[in-house]
Amino acid sequence: MAEDTSTPASPDPGPLPGGPPADPTKVWNFRSAAIAEDQPDWGGDLGFDITVAHNARVWNYWLGGRDNFAADREVGEQVQQMFPGIVDVARADRAFLGRAVRYLASEVGIRQFLDIGTGLPTADNTHEVAQRIAPNSRIVYVDNDPLVLVHARALLVGTPEGATDYIDADAHDPGSILRAAAETLDFAKPTAIMFLGSLNFILDTDTAVAVVDHLMNHVPSGSYLVVAHPTHELGGEANAASMRHWNEHATPPITSRSRDKIARFFHGLELLEPGIVSCSRWRPDPAPSGGLPPEVPQFGAIARKP
Repeated sequence: MAEDTSTPASPDPGPLPGGPPADPTKVWNFRSAAIAEDQPDWGGDLGFDITVAHNARVWNYWLGGRDNFAADREVGEQVQQMFPGIVDVARADRAFLGRAVRYLASEVGIRQFLDIGTGLPTADNTHEVAQRIAPNSRIVYVDNDPLVLVHARALLVGTPEGATDYIDADAHDPGSILRAAAETLDFAKPTAIMFLGSLNFILDTDTAVAVVDHLMNHVPSGSYLVVAHPTHELGGEANAASMRHWNEHATPPITSRSRDKIARFFHGLELLEPGIVSCSRWRPDPAPSGGLPPEVPQFGAIARKP
């Protein structure tokens, strides 16, 4: 796409407003897509359309999850046929999150994380990684997808010593994010602001930069910015074609950005080595074979606020 264009059963969070009547034979927590798809005549508004592929659910499909519907799987398979490396992107992005949080929690001592655009919970979520290292870590997740909301409130449970919260907010409105997150986080203390595959949904680069600036202006020196973002500079035409296909058949629309445009998010900050690189190559874990892992068309970087 051209740049800047357009397990075990979990706790039951209870039915969504307008959802199906209670059925003691089925756990209503969206752990089974089949339940939703086999009962089309609920007569209520779920708050989302299961007939249109959605990023959080397709990403969940690529990561091997079950929290997706037929439309998500169809588009996910189409994108994968066009660009087989997309599953590697999803896995590399997730691994980058883990390395970033481990570094910030263990080596820097960050104890507060604001994870914007968290998506559907999977293994090794931000709070799990951080609280394994420091049980008193405090994490706030931000998303505005109703399905993510259901799962997050049911499954994102942290340690007694720390705090884990979820707020329903739009990344386009950083002021509302800060107001809600301030109930859990102390913004007078260093905080990690995390955008893992979410700034690409803010299509205008100037607007995206303004969102990042607003948030970073409200945290003190010693805070960090973590970004993972798709790019058209890697992955070739197959990657670009798959992004165009996504924007024609799924929601929300996404944009890729060049390394130079992604660098704008970090202006005034101190980029950590190795800078803005394929997220698979940001301080990767040692490989048995040695050398660097293959690049994926998703840049990753971390920077410190001086």
